[in-house]
Amino acid sequence: MEEFPLDPQLEKDCVVLGDLPLCRVLLMNDATYPWCILVPRVTEIEELFQLVDELQIQVALESGILSRYMNDLFEADKMNVAALGNKVRQLHMHHVVRKQNDAAWPEPVWGKAPAQPYSDNELAEMREKFQPLFARFG
Repeated sequence: MEEFPLDPQLEKDCVVLGDLPLCRVLLMNDATYPWCILVPRVTEIEELFQLVDELQIQVALESGILSRYMNDLFEADKMNVAALGNKVRQLHMHHVVRKQNDAAWPEPVWGKAPAQPYSDNELAEMREKFQPLFARFG
């Protein structure tokens, strides 16, 4: 993977899973929910509308690909996709698998349950689960 500067908070909270054609895919280090973050590898962009049209379309395509992959992989009841950026200004999009029996349902996930970091084995399993996604773009 090419070098790309991530916001320090994203570096602290996440693990890099891999790259799609435009975006880096991060895994939030919280085993409470399957939760990925899509970060376009474009510097100094805070808002989706700041990207040129072609890159906006590519981000939308990659968000859809990631959402569909996570929905199928984890049998989501609902996929939550959001780009807030109030604390972390770097453009990024959260992709959270929601289940009707999860710790926060039906409320937003933020602040509902303390983060449960992945164990080394769980993290290895998650990396393995996402490899077929990245292999498509190999």
